[in-house]
Amino acid sequence: KVQGLMTIAPFTEEPETVRPVFRALSRLAGEIADLGLPGVEMRYLSMGMTNDFEVAIEEGANMVRIGSAIFGERS
Repeated sequence: KVQGLMTIAPFTEEPETVRPVFRALSRLAGEIADLGLPGVEMRYLSMGMTNDFEVAIEEGANMVRIGSAIFGERS
């Protein structure tokens, strides 16, 4: 069962530059939801990481990955 979509935007020091990536996935999720496909629901929109999660949330993310903000950078 498909429950949503996920993306990882290109890494950049300026989070605003990836807004179009998040916006496009959010739009796609809406289009898929409107199709009413059996076994498919757009419950989750997973996008955004520590460096860009605020922008991702503004564009509709309800799941983000912020591991390096919690655990720090590892080498």
